[in-house]
Amino acid sequence: MGIRGITLARHVSTHHGTRLPNTDLALILERIEQIGKRIARELAHASLGGQLGYSGATNIQGEQVKTLDQWTNQVFLEAFAHRRPVCCLVSEEMEHAVHAGGECGDPSYAILFDPLDGSSNIDVNGSLGSIFSIHRRAPDHGAAVADILRPGADQVAAGYLLYGPSTQLIYTAGEGVDIFTLDHRRGEFVLWREGVKMPPRGTAYAVNQGNISKFHPGARKFVEHLTSRKDKSTSYSLRYSGAFAADFHRCLLEGGLYLYPGEVTPDGRTKGKLRLMYELAPMAMIVEQAGGKASTGKSRILDLIPESLHDRAPIYIGSAAEVELAELMQVEG
Repeated sequence: MGIRGITLARHVSTHHGTRLPNTDLALILERIEQIGKRIARELAHASLGGQLGYSGATNIQGEQVKTLDQWTNQVFLEAFAHRRPVCCLVSEEMEHAVHAGGECGDPSYAILFDPLDGSSNIDVNGSLGSIFSIHRRAPDHGAAVADILRPGADQVAAGYLLYGPSTQLIYTAGEGVDIFTLDHRRGEFVLWREGVKMPPRGTAYAVNQGNISKFHPGARKFVEHLTSRKDKSTSYSLRYSGAFAADFHRCLLEGGLYLYPGEVTPDGRTKGKLRLMYELAPMAMIVEQAGGKASTGKSRILDLIPESLHDRAPIYIGSAAEVELAELMQVEG
């Protein structure tokens, strides 16, 4: 059987050196795999089933919620309900953590997730994703979440699902980054690329350039540098889809940079938009495992200690050369 015929389950069972036991990793990824299949099926028929558009609700971030945001959040909850070893779920769509029924064993884990990244793309048939982060819970943690409010460096696994021309599952458990593609004929995710390494530099960048007037002067100068086309080192092309997972995926495979700078507040500080624990930290773990970097513009993303489940931060993530240049140009002051 060739590399592309290896299923996710088989691949996990033969790996060693992960940050959590293979049996636990296999159970968690089996449910992620089922989530990916279910969401991919629904997205393919969403316009026929009336799942498009806004629901009329707002989430904890104060943002309008798409109908599919709510549905995908429920898919995650159902997949992990009453099922060890995950005993706690944290989502962009929920103010508080949800604790699965029954007793938590040891080890037990929390999964933090953005159930539908890029939901502004729903109504235009654009790329979408689901991002997840896995933390090991402290023994006797109870109903509190203090043990989850840890730096991203403490994650035991992280990954994302990408719904595009094909459905892919990308994950790391601390021993490299592997990519699986959903084979609809077999109904399984099979290995596409193993031990992915990001190019040390790239030729494209992704940013919501319409917000550039809100960025710190350092970030504006950096974007101007990327597009000055003075030489090969400043000849970058803009590639922005509006879905973090999709834009990051291009960087992972081809190199380059994704940035979501902070917006300058009246007091002169910058405020990030994307959420640290279930968007930035998992992607930062993946990028470092692939040889890239992730920074706030001032410091390593994986070193940040969150104060709450829904903290935000600026992000500069991708090839090492571009991230280092962003820091050198003091993009966040």
